[in-house]
Amino acid sequence: MNALAKATAPHTAVLDPAHIGHINGAFGTIRQGDHGPRESWRHRLQTLLAILGPGLIVMVGDNDAGAFGTYTQAGQNYGTALLWTLLLLVPVLYVNQEMVLRLGAVTGVGHARLILERFGKFWGAFSVIDLFLLNGLTIVTEFIGIALALDYLGLSKELGVAFSAVLIMAAASTGDFRRFERFSMVLVFGSLLLVPIFLMIHPPIAQIARDLVTPRLPQGAKLSVVMLLIIAIVGTTIAPWQLFFQQSYVIDKRITPRFISYEKADLWLGILLVIIGAVAMMAFTAAAFDGKPEFGNFADAGAVARGIGKYAGHLPGVMFAIALIDASIIGASAVSLSTAYAIGDVLSLRHSLHRKPSDAKGFYAVYCGLIVIAAGLVLTPGAPLGLLTNAVQTLAGVLLPSATVFLLLLCNDKAVLGPWANGRWLNVFTGGVIAVLVMLSIILTASVMFPEATNETVILAILGGGGSLGVLIALGTMLVKGGAGKTKPHVEGVHPNSRNNWRMPPLDKLPPARLSFAAQTWMFVLRAYLVVAGGLVLVRIAALAVGYN
Repeated sequence: MNALAKATAPHTAVLDPAHIGHINGAFGTIRQGDHGPRESWRHRLQTLLAILGPGLIVMVGDNDAGAFGTYTQAGQNYGTALLWTLLLLVPVLYVNQEMVLRLGAVTGVGHARLILERFGKFWGAFSVIDLFLLNGLTIVTEFIGIALALDYLGLSKELGVAFSAVLIMAAASTGDFRRFERFSMVLVFGSLLLVPIFLMIHPPIAQIARDLVTPRLPQGAKLSVVMLLIIAIVGTTIAPWQLFFQQSYVIDKRITPRFISYEKADLWLGILLVIIGAVAMMAFTAAAFDGKPEFGNFADAGAVARGIGKYAGHLPGVMFAIALIDASIIGASAVSLSTAYAIGDVLSLRHSLHRKPSDAKGFYAVYCGLIVIAAGLVLTPGAPLGLLTNAVQTLAGVLLPSATVFLLLLCNDKAVLGPWANGRWLNVFTGGVIAVLVMLSIILTASVMFPEATNETVILAILGGGGSLGVLIALGTMLVKGGAGKTKPHVEGVHPNSRNNWRMPPLDKLPPARLSFAAQTWMFVLRAYLVVAGGLVLVRIAALAVGYN
């Protein structure tokens, strides 16, 4: 263990001393060592306000430029027929993010470092490379969104993108965690601009309510095309960077197990906001383009802004463009941070927003480097921006299953989570989710590689096989409960039954992870698939970029 890790609390695994101290949230402070009871509503509210942040930022950051494009495409092309997909994703969103916030609060160690320590250098490096590649492309799409919005507003793309990049870097580089969180919360509130647009266009409420709870496919639409859009909705709503970001941000905010219930409330508020935004975009876009020549002919988010301005009025169009810029800025900031946190964790660098750039050079170099490169690519004449956007959606769909597999394994590792480890039914649900994600990933990969051959028959065959696989994986995960880290955890001086005080011991004190043969087999098969599928997708995209089919 290096000197940085040794400087932290002696009985925890926290890697950066800056991750220990007072909780300095955007709306309040909780002092280190505050173990007093929260008995009155006023005291509980003050605690919640101090904790608010990680869940709101990660969820609203998820409604980024890519989400704007995906949700408005669904509305413009198919009306509100696919609203039901959003409601189905709510439990998946909560379960995934609840597991990572629990990991963050209990372990004090980021997602990438836990994968490295518990599953070895190969898997740790693979996960970080996955994240770095996908996040880099995602940040490019955020600046594409900014450029499209600036174009609609009639402002200079060059100056606007450059200013946005400087703003994103400056907001995180003050060495003041609270200042960054307040900046982010302003952007969170800015996302509510979508609500007045919804009210001005006033789509039919009864139709929205019906389509939210009634699963159906758009009439007359090709199954293959609709399935790709559904996969895009899943990929933009549930992304790998969210797992890495929220776990590390919870750690950086110094949230401990004592406040997990408040952080869960923060997460639910974030999910509520992301669903409100997604429903609003799908609904007001459907209403604005209904019966118009543009219906069924989605181009990009910039064209949506022009269409809203044309059919619903100039003000809603301007507000949509501003909301797109707001979403792109918070998205770029959160995605860049997730990468910088992961690199800092794996390399044992100082990695905290409590530190100034001079005190965490590697952390800020990664953060700012990604922003500069992404902004530069968007401003480069002739850059294949459309292909980059498609690459993000495709790779997110391909890589998400592996991230969820590692998450499930870590949350069943009792040496890591002790009394906070997953219960059986949570494992069954997550196993089913993994099966669905793998199935959608296969459909997506097949459609990219063999667009002509991926017809309704092939898709139905994959869905049928995936359903059977889902049952098998869900049953298999019931056996995972004792599969990893079976040694009973113990931290000196802390009673094992006191959940609120239990923290993961230092990493070098943990017993080796014990993976069952079945778990190792699944990991090998999944990674083999990801290597092949991801490689083929990248080759296909590169071929398209140089003009080959």
